[in-house]
Amino acid sequence: MTGSLADQLAAFLTPANAAFLLGALGRTLLMTVIGCGLGFVFGMVLAVLRRSETPWLAPLRFAALLLVETFRRLPFLVILILVLFGTQLLAPELSLLGIATVAVTLAATAYLSEIIRAGLESVPRAQVEGAAALNLGSWDIYWRVVLPQSWRVILPPAAAFMIMFIKDTSLASHLGVVELTFSGKIFINRGFSPVLGFGAVLLLYYALSALLARMAARLETYLAPSRNP
Repeated sequence: MTGSLADQLAAFLTPANAAFLLGALGRTLLMTVIGCGLGFVFGMVLAVLRRSETPWLAPLRFAALLLVETFRRLPFLVILILVLFGTQLLAPELSLLGIATVAVTLAATAYLSEIIRAGLESVPRAQVEGAAALNLGSWDIYWRVVLPQSWRVILPPAAAFMIMFIKDTSLASHLGVVELTFSGKIFINRGFSPVLGFGAVLLLYYALSALLARMAARLETYLAPSRNP
């Protein structure tokens, strides 16, 4: 497609192109929310496991440490490729979007585990020992003493990581996942100007990041009363 930018704009602003962009946006959001959501849950488990002092859990603590340190040091593109080849053996029917989501989960688990561990360790040990002296169980100590105070340390960097990772999901285009970045390439291949194709992608990335940042700020405000010392 050739012609002036104004002529292309008229052809670009169609319901079909809007639906295509929204579908790509949905896949980007899906990878980010599911991957980072599961990463937060798994990261919490690994962080609690690494802080445990039970002797028979020592092998699991070592495995958790190895997993976190390994995936924190691998570029996300390498993780994508490893998951791609790994799923060919374990789950060959898994879609490309599913493969990318698994890779996001692994990367998010490693990074969020460290963020959560730092937050848990920010609670003074004297308070944990005092709660144990009051005969509170491990679950009650974490739920009533540690977590309410550690949110102010955990939430801001965890939200920032999730928003930052939206951009890294663009690497899933190397697998053929039609997410936002890949949609811009497709528009250029159709003959549209990069100003239109990647301009639309830029606006959608900005809108998605701003929306998630606003939601994170609201959540932080909501949890603020429970974080007051």
